[in-house]
Amino acid sequence: MIRVLISALFAALVATMSLAGAARAQQTDTIRQIVIDGNQRIEPETIRSYLTVAEGDVFDSARIDKSLKALFATGLFADVSIRREGVNLMVHVVENPVINRVAFEGNKHLETDKLQAEIQLRSRTVYNRSKVQADVQRLLDLYRRNGRFAATVDPKIIKLDSNRVDLVFEINEGSPTYVMRIDFIGNKNFSDGDLKDVIQSKEERWYRFLSNDDSYDPDRVNYDREQLRKFYLKNGYADFRVVSAVAQLTPDRRRFFVTFTIEEGVRYHVGKVELISSLPEIKIDELKPLVTIHQGDWYDADEVEKTIQTLTDAVGNKGYAFVDIKPRLERDTKNRVAALTFDIEEGRRVIVERIDIEGNVRTLDKVIRRQVALVEGDAFNAAKMRRSEKQIKDLDFFKKATVTNVESDTAPDRTVVKVNVEEKSTGSLSLGAGWSSLYGPLAQVGASERNILGTGQSASLNTTIAFTESSINFGYTDPYFLDRHLIAGFDLFSLSTHLQDIESYQSDTNGGDVRMGYYYSEALRHDFTYTLSSDRIYDVLPATSPFIKAQQGTTVISQVGHLLTYDQRDSKIDPTTGYYIKFGNDVAGLGGATKYVRTTSSAGQYYTLADGYVLGLFTGVGYISGYDGKTIPIEQRFFLGGATLRGFRDAGVTPVSTDFRSPLGGVWDNTESAEVTFPLGLPKEIDIRSKLFTDFGIIGATDPSVPGSQVLSTLTPRIGVGTGLIWESPLGPVNIDLGYPILRQSYDKIEIFRFNFGTRF
Repeated sequence: MIRVLISALFAALVATMSLAGAARAQQTDTIRQIVIDGNQRIEPETIRSYLTVAEGDVFDSARIDKSLKALFATGLFADVSIRREGVNLMVHVVENPVINRVAFEGNKHLETDKLQAEIQLRSRTVYNRSKVQADVQRLLDLYRRNGRFAATVDPKIIKLDSNRVDLVFEINEGSPTYVMRIDFIGNKNFSDGDLKDVIQSKEERWYRFLSNDDSYDPDRVNYDREQLRKFYLKNGYADFRVVSAVAQLTPDRRRFFVTFTIEEGVRYHVGKVELISSLPEIKIDELKPLVTIHQGDWYDADEVEKTIQTLTDAVGNKGYAFVDIKPRLERDTKNRVAALTFDIEEGRRVIVERIDIEGNVRTLDKVIRRQVALVEGDAFNAAKMRRSEKQIKDLDFFKKATVTNVESDTAPDRTVVKVNVEEKSTGSLSLGAGWSSLYGPLAQVGASERNILGTGQSASLNTTIAFTESSINFGYTDPYFLDRHLIAGFDLFSLSTHLQDIESYQSDTNGGDVRMGYYYSEALRHDFTYTLSSDRIYDVLPATSPFIKAQQGTTVISQVGHLLTYDQRDSKIDPTTGYYIKFGNDVAGLGGATKYVRTTSSAGQYYTLADGYVLGLFTGVGYISGYDGKTIPIEQRFFLGGATLRGFRDAGVTPVSTDFRSPLGGVWDNTESAEVTFPLGLPKEIDIRSKLFTDFGIIGATDPSVPGSQVLSTLTPRIGVGTGLIWESPLGPVNIDLGYPILRQSYDKIEIFRFNFGTRF
């Protein structure tokens, strides 16, 4: 019994000693304290927040290693070490310095502001070696986009006190990397020259000093691939593809050889064209006239897309907000015929959930949003989305503008419309000089801003000073007055002319106007204007008709007018197809001493005869009549010549007095013109075109207050023919006309050569 008791006591003693040893061991393996040192700016608690262990945790090598990586990942530290000292965990850090400033040295071709916008590091941010290398790569990419593949960027740091550094990027821009040669492999139906005109990349030439299209840009080459595809699809090659686009850099890193390998495929005629629809209430016969591509035509992807948009709009107008039109092409390669079927189906019902606008820094969201033809809650419409992109681009506020849609995360029947823009400068300050065959040497100073404070409003101030004319104009326009689609604005103007050798008198015009316009549709616009001006005629030559002398003095004109414009041209600046019609009336007499009614109308039609060949046909007519017995001021009457009737001087065609041949002006006129513009075979960058023209004009009698017996005036038409050059020079447009009158009157004033250089306001 005693032996058993002793054995039990011994076992209990051993167990107690084992438990105490385990407790002491556990206490030894627990982190009692985390000690942080080496930090200067960063608070210890901030460092602790990145650790995956805490006081009271056991020493775990895996978690300590994870803490080490987490601290390095912050980018705040140049070095980090974690070690165990007894029951304490020692964390030692070496902080990355703070950047005092970022500087660039050696950059001449790219401005510092442009380089600064490209990098991520800024002053007062933490210096990080990996971020510096990333910024170096961004700068190299920027130089490559600007055609300088030989550029090098070397980052340097200058140590300052308080753990600060200056970061300096030393740049050697190198020489521009030009495209020496562009080759095409696989083209059989179009020459290399034809395809070089299609793409934007160009071979190095001396006359391209005003362009960078001859410098290599990989993004531009990708754009060229798409341009080649569009060109071939437009010309019937439905199987075309670009196999590769390879750029080889010469060993000296100064030139590139670019080679496009293509497969043209066969050229297809359009076979049978059909429309099928699964939609009720859609009559195919009503839609067939909307198809602009027909059997026997060469296949044209542009016409197919145009037809899809037209059909989409037409079906949408019949109440189908969700429509999907798929063109199906059945190719017969043996006979080179492609049957085309437009399959009209009801699309998946999709609602616009929201519209996201990105990339605009200066332009207000609402300026962009009001150009989007869709709003939140609308049925999604691809045609409206494409039209929205065109309208945003037409603002001319952005280098790039894209409108796309992505499926919403909230529901499959919702879509998000994304508008992405890249802004460009919209302000300009111009100083220029020019010469006109009528006004002689002229100097110009102008300032304009087309997007004031990002609101879309515009203002301009322009002055012109010449030997025979001086003017100053100020204009302001708000395209969305009162946040409605109303175009409102005003103008102030002052014009002084000294053309006694042409008009036998001098004149001043001062005044202003207020304007209001409205778009009934994309093509139809209506403008209303009220003008108040003061016209003064003075310094009338002694050898001048008494009818001119009777006009001496100052006349106040209070006039209200309107102009209705229907414009279906493909471009308002350089049209190649389409037409426009204008009709307007002006009524003077709401105050002032002058009373008259004037009606004007004009129209123009453009035809593309061939690539680069454009025919324009134009007509215009005007009529003015006084009322309440008032004489029509001579400055408001009609005169022909100059730009309206080439081959004749400005105001060179007009009724004249029998005594001194003084120009009196007519109460009506009519002009007709035909003009063909065509390329001269020069590189497109030079942008010089030629033209052939013929102008027809006829002018009516002068004001009824002038006795007909004392006026030389006939209703004989005048005709001028000629040729000319048009050059869109970097300093402004240059127009040279050589016109010859083949039908004229003896008292008409002739001008064979007409030259205008520089933009006139």
